[in-house]
Amino acid sequence: MNRPQPMPIPSGTADAVLDALPHPVITVAADGRIANANAAAESFFEASLPLLRRHRLRELVPFGSPLLALIEQVRTRGAAVNEYKVDLGTPRNPGERLVDLHVAPLPERTDHVVIMLQERTIADKMDRQLTHRGAARSVIALAAMLAHEIKNPLSGIRGAAQLLEQSVGDDDRSLTRLICEEADRIVKLVDRMEVFTDERPIEREPVNIHVVLEHVKRLTHSGFARHIKFVEDYDPSLPPVLANRDQLIQVFLNLIKNAAEAIGENASEGEIQLSTAFRPGVRLSLAGSKSRVSLPLEFCVRDNGPGVPEDLLPHLFDPFVTTKPSGSGLGLALAAKIIGDHGGIIECESQPRRTVFRVLMPMYVPDNALPRNSV
Repeated sequence: MNRPQPMPIPSGTADAVLDALPHPVITVAADGRIANANAAAESFFEASLPLLRRHRLRELVPFGSPLLALIEQVRTRGAAVNEYKVDLGTPRNPGERLVDLHVAPLPERTDHVVIMLQERTIADKMDRQLTHRGAARSVIALAAMLAHEIKNPLSGIRGAAQLLEQSVGDDDRSLTRLICEEADRIVKLVDRMEVFTDERPIEREPVNIHVVLEHVKRLTHSGFARHIKFVEDYDPSLPPVLANRDQLIQVFLNLIKNAAEAIGENASEGEIQLSTAFRPGVRLSLAGSKSRVSLPLEFCVRDNGPGVPEDLLPHLFDPFVTTKPSGSGLGLALAAKIIGDHGGIIECESQPRRTVFRVLMPMYVPDNALPRNSV
């Protein structure tokens, strides 16, 4: 019995299928030139398809990249090859960019190969997010202890200093005032930490993230970020996010404040870019469950400041970690807690002149409605 032959896929449909994939896919010709690339590949290499076609692959990847050897291996063996955790960071695409490589021959064109890149950063973010949530839980326990064990004794210390102030001379009065001021400062710090102890369920509703970002931009542009240029790159078709509006405002106020302080008050070309995008294919495994939650909404805050020190980057969302002399190190820890409570992820990628805080969150899906890209 002869099996029916599959119908060929029209060229336009095939291109649409490739563009729908969240992972970069490129086709390389026999001479090493880029023959085709999907939309994700254009985004990865930060170049349009016509521009990519002008280059050989070796011009787009690091010198001596294992990817070039894999291509020759595939052409020799005529079979697919995989390689994991390969760094494709170049001056054109700065920073470490770890990817898993899947290289295969093209059946219709034996001199062509197809390459799919799967960025490791998404998988690594899932692991690090568990660490961030663990740090947030540690802060909750610490805050509850501090509120009980510190604030009461501080009240007694401050009261004693005020009594002393009435009986000491002018020379010593400045010392008693210093005691009062430092006691007040510690109380304010403990008050800020008490935010972490709030375990009440979050009141959520459909929120237009662009309204939130514009509100935060107006607040910051008239205050601490007045000297900085803002650039918006929004996806106008983005669906709502299921979130608490006030808490999202708090998160992005912290992120923009962090970016503005990194740029500094004297920077003449300081720039903060706010962007939103729909990233299908990003899913988070829930602890203690086989369920996986889709996180297709991506919100980014980019700045062109000096960047985060490499040794600090893995601990950036831990409490009391800061590069600022007067900082408390709680702003980013609070942002991590809020986003984690919403079931999302917050991550930072940094190199000089390009620091990105990326927030991935679930979208709002009305009852009896099909999710975006579900059909």
